[in-house]
Amino acid sequence: MPRRVNLPGADELFRARRAAPPEEDDRSSGPTGRVRHDEKITVYVSTQELLELEQARLSLRAQGLSADRGRLVREAIDMMLADLRAKGPSSSIVARLGS
Repeated sequence: MPRRVNLPGADELFRARRAAPPEEDDRSSGPTGRVRHDEKITVYVSTQELLELEQARLSLRAQGLSADRGRLVREAIDMMLADLRAKGPSSSIVARLGS
C-alpha cells in the first residue's frame, strides 16, 4: 500500500519570516570586496557584442584589472546614469536612443 506524503501548503511555504537585521549599507562589500546585489535583470546581446565584451575583459585583465561581465555591465549602467543626471537631454544615452 503506497504511503501518502503530506506536503506543506502555500501558507507554510510563503509564511512571513523574521526579517534579517538590516545591514549598515546595502552596497557594502564583504571580505572579498564584492558588492551584494539584491535585484537581477537579464540582458540579451548579439554574438558580436558578447565577443566585444569578452575582449574588453581581456584588455582590462592585461592592465591588471579583473572584472566579470556583470561588473562591466553595472559600471556601464552607472556611467550612463551619471551622464544622464549631469547632462540631461544632452546626455549620450538621449542622443543614442533618439536617433
